[in-house]
Amino acid sequence: MYSRLIGTGSFLPGNPVSNADLAGRGIDTNDDWIVTRTGIRSRHLAAPGVTSSELGLEAARRALDMAGVDAADLDLIIVATSTPDFIFPSTACLIQGKLGNKGATAFDVQAVCAGFAYALGIADKFIASGSHKKALVIGAEVFSRILDWQDRGTCVLFGDGAGAIVLEASDKPGILATALHADGSQSGILNVPGQICGGQVTGDPFLRMDGQAVFKFAVRVLSEVAEEVCAAAGLSTAEVDWLIPHQANIRIIEATGKKLGVDRGRIIVTVDRHGNTSAASVPLALDEAVRDGRIRRGQKVLVEGVGGGFTWGAALFEF
Repeated sequence: MYSRLIGTGSFLPGNPVSNADLAGRGIDTNDDWIVTRTGIRSRHLAAPGVTSSELGLEAARRALDMAGVDAADLDLIIVATSTPDFIFPSTACLIQGKLGNKGATAFDVQAVCAGFAYALGIADKFIASGSHKKALVIGAEVFSRILDWQDRGTCVLFGDGAGAIVLEASDKPGILATALHADGSQSGILNVPGQICGGQVTGDPFLRMDGQAVFKFAVRVLSEVAEEVCAAAGLSTAEVDWLIPHQANIRIIEATGKKLGVDRGRIIVTVDRHGNTSAASVPLALDEAVRDGRIRRGQKVLVEGVGGGFTWGAALFEF
């Protein structure tokens, strides 16, 4: 038994917020500084009160519509998010309720920017086992809620959004290989070192990052995991039609592509318009490329992500 991808969807809140808009809000930055270092020109920021489940719900509806699947027929819902609506219930259960589904397995995955790769890999295993037939996999984030807007080294990098896919059981290969990894010894280079304790915030509730350390680690593991899934599928990177890396920074994307020997024309890039949307970045980019006709049926697509934890993973599939 295999799993095949039959639908994609995405959703971005509000209007684009440009680099100039951020500078106008009193942040010590400018368009040239951000573009030169990251390639980001704009991002979307959710309005106050808009949650990850709301963004994920809209992306899910669009993916289900493309797939021609009724929400009631889903038997697995996985949401990758680091910015859930609540401590519990899970964002997956909240979306399940809003979709009107009852009885499906539903849970969240927390692997930060590698979350979508993790959720996809897990859903593939559920379907391959024969226990589940139709899965909804969502990456949804409102990272703007955990940013220190006085720290220009981090606040300009991130955005909010959601992306989703629908998988179904098939006797023909769709997902060709997946690989998931983590190294907790690297947790200090990217984290949010705070928590709620006794009703009060303890520690630091904002995202903190060692940019240079993250860059070096990300390029290495993204290259390694891409080669790993290609080898597992018996393919070379030259046989991959499209690479969709985590949309964190154009320098990381270009460096990874160079190490893999994948030219820029085969890499899907949305970081310039979306910023880093963490677990939502890969499904957002995937949906855009499917809907604009770049990704076509029968093509091979490699998706990968790396995030705090440190976590990283990839999946290779035939669309």
